[in-house]
Amino acid sequence: MYQNYKNTVLAIVFETIVLSALLVSIVASQPMSIYDDIRFTLPPKSDFEPAALSVEDTRYIGISYITEADSVLMRNCAIILRQDLDYSPLFRVIYLDTVLMKHMELTEMSVLGWKWLGTKYLVKPEAEFLGENIRLSYRLLDVTTSMEIKRNRFEAKKSDYRALAHTVANDIVKALSGEEGIYRSKVVYVKKVGEAKELFIADYDGYNERQLTKTKSINLSPTFSPDGEHIYFTSYMDDRPKLYMLTLRNNNIDLLAGYPGMNAAPAVSPDGQYIACALSKDGNSEIYLLDRSGKVVRQLTKSWAIETAPTWSPDGRELAFTSDRTGTPQIYVIDREGLNERRLTFIGRYNDSPCWSPKGDRIVFVSREGNFAICSIDITGKDFRILSHLGDNENPHYSPDGNHIIFASTRLGQKEIYTMDLFGQDQRRLTTGGGYSGPNWGPRAK
Repeated sequence: MYQNYKNTVLAIVFETIVLSALLVSIVASQPMSIYDDIRFTLPPKSDFEPAALSVEDTRYIGISYITEADSVLMRNCAIILRQDLDYSPLFRVIYLDTVLMKHMELTEMSVLGWKWLGTKYLVKPEAEFLGENIRLSYRLLDVTTSMEIKRNRFEAKKSDYRALAHTVANDIVKALSGEEGIYRSKVVYVKKVGEAKELFIADYDGYNERQLTKTKSINLSPTFSPDGEHIYFTSYMDDRPKLYMLTLRNNNIDLLAGYPGMNAAPAVSPDGQYIACALSKDGNSEIYLLDRSGKVVRQLTKSWAIETAPTWSPDGRELAFTSDRTGTPQIYVIDREGLNERRLTFIGRYNDSPCWSPKGDRIVFVSREGNFAICSIDITGKDFRILSHLGDNENPHYSPDGNHIIFASTRLGQKEIYTMDLFGQDQRRLTTGGGYSGPNWGPRAK
């Protein structure tokens, strides 16, 4: 069994176990003062009760005639706001109850009506149109006191209304939690196109998919740079696996590392200065540190085993990686100097594809017990949790706020991209049609 693992390691590295290692012009008004006492953070327990929040339909506040298309656009902005805010584990969106309105003899919903529905915070969006632009304003109310917490407004071209609504949602999350929102972040993944596997990028919610590579070869393990401007990946475009860097502003692809043997599993350090990766230039697969030009800075691991799938701690001081030195793959941790190595996982006979949470407290990975399940563990090696086990699941990666995980799954037959919150709840499918793999979540948009 172990020899079979050895014989198929390249396929495993590139197909299953390697870490999956445009902008809106915004005009913002000065925000009102915010309530420091309503800020909260997500505690490490699954029985956390999210705050109840509601978003009214977008109200038109202009004086000029608007088209039916403009009305649809306003309606869509409210829908996106609800979907964004409901996506966060911090909030639970409460929708309009027409039965209650009828019972209370209301022609339109009042703050009191929302209070009866259990809403804690109310968002009242408003829109006006300025030529080809839309200006989206909002007021955020504390329903209990009827006091205004914050108001703000943002402007963008009508064609960028989705990004505009995501910007408003980010602003609301910031006001209530103190955290930066993730709703304008991007995800990258691999998609099968004929016999090739190409890289695609999309919004965090799966919209606005765009093809990045057209190499007609096998491209794998995409990962963003911390500034979101580049994507590093492994490709067979030159017949054997090498590391490349794609620049998003123009889709240019540059060779980063083409050492003899395998060049795989890139992972960029939080400061953007180094790329950890797996190289087999000296025989078996080991973890190396490269600079941004692709030059080897340091060999981190030195053993007879196969070691791959590095992932950085958020402070850049340590890396987790996969090694089969005990006979089957397990997760280990090492510092960036190649010292203080320790084994992290002891539960499960096959653990692989680690990703370190941006919060710094946990590592998510794949564990095989019959099928491949998404699991997580804290950085001390305690609190092992199974998060997703329907079908085969692989390539988990955290969102930039650490509150969500993106991964690939075969639960419906074909391999698709899914997301879930850090508790394993609220699992949502992003793609349809099959042939998707290797997702990676980019940083927050600037």
